[in-house]
Amino acid sequence: MAHDGGEAADTVRCPVCSGEVGASGINAHLDTCLLSNNGGHLSNSKPDTASEIGPPMKKARLSLRPGASAEHRETEQPHAAPLHVFSVFHAKNRATKADKPVAPPSGGCTSPEEKRREQRETPTAAASSPDAGPPVPGHAERHLSISSLLDGGKPLAEKIRPSSLEEYFGQNKAVGENTLLRRMLESADIPSLILWGPPGCGKTTLAHIIATNCKKKGSTRFVTLSATSTTTNEVREVIKQAQNELRLCKRKTILFIDEIHRFNKSQQDTFLPHVECGTVTLIGATTENPSFQVNAALLSRCRVLVLERLSAEAMAAVLERAVSALGLRVLGSLTRSLLPEHKKSSTLPKVYIEQKALDTIAHLCDGDARSGLNGLQMAIQARINASKLDAPAQDILVQEDHVKEGLQRSHILYDKAGEEHYNCISALHKSMRGSHENAALYWLGRMLEGGEDPLYVARRLVRFASEDVGIADPSALPQAVSAFQACHFIGMPECEVILAQCVVYLARAPKSVEVYKAYDNVKTCLRTHRGPLPPVPLHLRNAPTRLMKELGYAKGYKYNPAFSEPVEQEYLPAELKGIDFFTWQPSDQ
Repeated sequence: MAHDGGEAADTVRCPVCSGEVGASGINAHLDTCLLSNNGGHLSNSKPDTASEIGPPMKKARLSLRPGASAEHRETEQPHAAPLHVFSVFHAKNRATKADKPVAPPSGGCTSPEEKRREQRETPTAAASSPDAGPPVPGHAERHLSISSLLDGGKPLAEKIRPSSLEEYFGQNKAVGENTLLRRMLESADIPSLILWGPPGCGKTTLAHIIATNCKKKGSTRFVTLSATSTTTNEVREVIKQAQNELRLCKRKTILFIDEIHRFNKSQQDTFLPHVECGTVTLIGATTENPSFQVNAALLSRCRVLVLERLSAEAMAAVLERAVSALGLRVLGSLTRSLLPEHKKSSTLPKVYIEQKALDTIAHLCDGDARSGLNGLQMAIQARINASKLDAPAQDILVQEDHVKEGLQRSHILYDKAGEEHYNCISALHKSMRGSHENAALYWLGRMLEGGEDPLYVARRLVRFASEDVGIADPSALPQAVSAFQACHFIGMPECEVILAQCVVYLARAPKSVEVYKAYDNVKTCLRTHRGPLPPVPLHLRNAPTRLMKELGYAKGYKYNPAFSEPVEQEYLPAELKGIDFFTWQPSDQ
């Protein structure tokens, strides 16, 4: 604003909102500006009524350049959105060239680095950009057109990602009605979480729902990073920004790290002090067991939320929501000849889908919502492209055979180096131990069809033959060793029947853990022995030299084959005389 000479001496310019304020009231004005989320300025003429009239838009940064006249600043056009409150604290923003007007976007980011930082905040914010693709259900627009499905560039699973807990299916145990976590999410009181579950169960979607709730509340920032492409320096920069937000704006920061198990132990240590003191609320998503992949110290500061693979009923609800968003019509067992005639004469062909086709997707996707939705998208796209060549004016019907072709189960969910690997081998071992041959064959098939190394399974069978069958059937061990050698000779897939034969043999064999327990007692005895271990008795020692014989080595030893009757002779140290490791129980001391 323009002032005369006497007035100018008593006013100063606010560095945050560029407003003219009385010199005596600048401190109170700065407190108000810094605590305001919008970074607006107060009028210098009526500072007490600024909260009533609302903060005006901030003027362009051009008006702040050195040498600009008061008249020029008076005629500057305001920005469409207020600058972020922290823009004045970034050196890169202050270095804007004076000869080129700059119109920073909402949030006050002017450099490419700052723009990338803002793009990481609040995943739903990208929907407002012109090239953000079709709108996502849960926002203003609820339906997608078939053309947007084909031309949008994003997978269907991303386009219709839920934005509220009401649209989030299949995780009632974790975030269902009346659960503690559900109430915390609705109240925006988010604890630090580790979301653990298989692919496509809704880990990232739950993080997006939290981000949407935080955006509505306006009191929390939500920053998204991926451990697959983020460096430690970028994490430290986000934490530094979170510290500034908390100290100056009293605004919390939720940091979502996708695939957090990709960070090594030292990288995960970066979060420890900041999660401990509450600078950031950490939400990590992982498909690996956090007990093995996440630092114990970080794990103790977070709550582990286990998300399950979606059931067929939950997948049916997800697919129903997708069909509704796409505007498809679901038919029973109708064929193309039974479609309404007036639909066929329409200029734009209508797309129909059989209920049986949806049921097939729900059962074939193995609880993976992303796989199911993308399979549905592939089937629809294939039918639309085929109809353009065959009969462009005809309506389109997606049938069960079409979705089976687009969603072929070419693999079984199995991780040879992760949680599923250990779960399946444990199930195989316990099924054989329980003499349940059918279950043992099933778990063997799960491992082999999932791509497990057959030699690994064969080695486990050799161990089982000695540990669980033992002396109850001494031929079990040669059977297992022979199976291992045969698998080594011929490999997969021919060796699968060899492993199956060995598994059935071991499952049917009598079981004895007598040797296993006895040796375990020996190890316990050695580990719990107090003092030095007892020496080998002299009569059991070999005496290959004259000196050893003079020292009493081998003296008094009775050579058993030289006697026709059993020989009474002590073979244990004197401290362990009379001990029976097959019945021995370790003391509590």
